[in-house]
Order: sequence, then C-alpha cells, then structure tokens
Amino acid sequence: MGLLDRLFGGRQGAASVRVLPADLSFDVPPKQTILQAALDQGIAYPHSCRVGSCGTCKTRLVEGEVRELTDKSYLLTDEEMRAGVILACQSVPKGPVVLENDRLSLGGPRHDVIAARASIAALDRMTSDIMRLSVTLDAPLAYTAGQYAELARPGDEARQFSFIDPPSGPAATTARFFIRHVPGGAFTSWLFEAARPGDTLDLRGPFGDFWLRPGTAPIVAIAGGSGLGPVKAVLEQARADRVPRDAILVFGVRTRADLYALDEISLLTRSWISRFTFVPVLSAEPADSDWSGARGFVHEHLAALGVALAGHQAYLCGPPVMIDAALPVLRAAGIAAADIHYDAFTDRSTGAIAAA
Repeated sequence: MGLLDRLFGGRQGAASVRVLPADLSFDVPPKQTILQAALDQGIAYPHSCRVGSCGTCKTRLVEGEVRELTDKSYLLTDEEMRAGVILACQSVPKGPVVLENDRLSLGGPRHDVIAARASIAALDRMTSDIMRLSVTLDAPLAYTAGQYAELARPGDEARQFSFIDPPSGPAATTARFFIRHVPGGAFTSWLFEAARPGDTLDLRGPFGDFWLRPGTAPIVAIAGGSGLGPVKAVLEQARADRVPRDAILVFGVRTRADLYALDEISLLTRSWISRFTFVPVLSAEPADSDWSGARGFVHEHLAALGVALAGHQAYLCGPPVMIDAALPVLRAAGIAAADIHYDAFTDRSTGAIAAA
C-alpha cells in the first residue's frame, strides 16, 4: 500500500469484485456500494430494496475487506455473521474482493444502463393515491418486464419505480409507471399536485432482477398497491410469449375503490392460454358493503386458493409488511426459497439502522 493510501484510508481507484460461482467480475468506483456498481453496469444483482431492510442481496465475503454503511446484525443470523455474510447494498469494498452469491445468474437480464430525458406525456389518476405516469424518452431504452428505472426532477434525488408494461420493442422510447402518493414525499406530492404534461424528468435504467424465470411450474403472483405494476408487466410479457403455465394473481388493496387496472387484468384472464385466476383481496372494505369477495390480508388467503402451492414459482411486489407476512406462508406451503422472487416497495420510512 502506498503513502497516499495509508494517509487517506484506501485505494484511490476502483476496486475489483469477483462473484462466485457465476465467475462474474466488475469494478466498483470509490465510495460506491457493491450493489450500486453492479446495477450501474447492467448486472441484475439480486436485491429488493437497496436500503438494507430486506436481505435479498445477502452475499458471502470470501476474500478482501469491505466498509459496511449500516448495522447488519439485526438482519443476519449469528451463523450468517460468522460465515462472513454482508449486504451488497450496504458494503463498499476497501480493495479487491471475492464474493459468493448463488442467486446471481448469468442468465438474467443484461441491458445497458442509460440516462435519458423523460417528458411527461400523461398523468392518469387510477385511484385516490395511485397515478399512472406516461413518459416519452429522448433515447431508446431496452429493459426486461419486471425491471425498474430511477426517476428524478432535474437536480433532485432519484426514486425507483417499476415499468408497468412489457417493452414495446428492443429499444422503447415510451414508458409507464404506477406511482403511489407517499404522504409528505416531495416527488410524489409534486407529481400529484403540480406536475403537468410536458414537464421533464431525468430517467436512468433499467435496474432490477425481478423477471419471469424459465420453467414449467405454475405461477402465483402477489401484488399490493402500486406493486401491481411489475407483476402486470411480467404476466403480460408471459401472455405475449404464450407461456403455457397456469397462473394465479392475488391483488391486495384496502377497499373496492382502490382496485385499478381491472380492464388489463380482465384481458389477461381471457387471453391467457392456460388457466388464469384473479383473486382481489380487500383489507378495509366497509363491513356493510355488498362486496362478496375476499376480505382481510393477502397472506390470510393464500392457503384458501383451492390449489396446492407446492411446486409453484412465486412473484411478489408491494409493501414490505405484505411481503414479510406472505413469505413464511409460501414456504410453509412447500414453495422452495429459490422459487420465491420479490420486490419490496420501500420509501423513506423503511431503511437500515445507520452504523456508528
């Protein structure tokens, strides 16, 4: 190590990262996390939140050292701590490192991450707190159904939102997103209260490892709130590809007024080439309403779907509380952990505990 490195506590250049068993290598710029560097280079590194709250990016440190940005002990077991498991989203390499992550597959989506100016084409209210944002891009974008992009007002901090449609072609110039109004959220409050067609946003993407895995297993898809977007995109891509797999879509919202995109779901139901079942679940529908469908929370109805879930592939998108409640139910039903894929929709209220 040179004098400057000793004085300033680390390498001045990028750190090399090698991930086993995929034997995939990439560089991490100074002060950047392993996860962010991978995503910026178009690598679909497993993750669901990017803020250290979900554990999806758990990775074993085989060689080298990292600086951890948050306290990981609340999320990892004692056994994982002893084995050298880190969170890729909260770890900055101090030098070359070798990692192990069995979930990182070279078979996942690989697209160039681009930066584009996005002009707002339409703002459509879907419910009282869900907006469909349509944008036109000044540069072509290739992505895989289920992935997401970063959106920001020029000069502002970026937020992550999932594409709600399959790509319109190998290089799309339009994109749509379902965006939930977060109380007190600067970006979503502006979008709901002041944004107009013609306003511009900065877009970077694509990112994410939420995509339909190959196979013949039936699909159980679970969405909550604006989490319907990527689930809808994945299912619509499967329909376009004429995937011959049975599918169940469970959609949880508070009341009947919060159900949306029902025409698109109806089209999926009618045009799916195998069996497709749609189950809306309302958690706060007034007791005296004439709603005859499922009431309560999504995880409470998974065991009552009328099918044995063992052997299914599961895809979940929505708030962390919904996903946290559904995961043990799916595992208890016999779905292998490797066949459960999810994207937790977090906001400023969800995050890791900062390390001292």
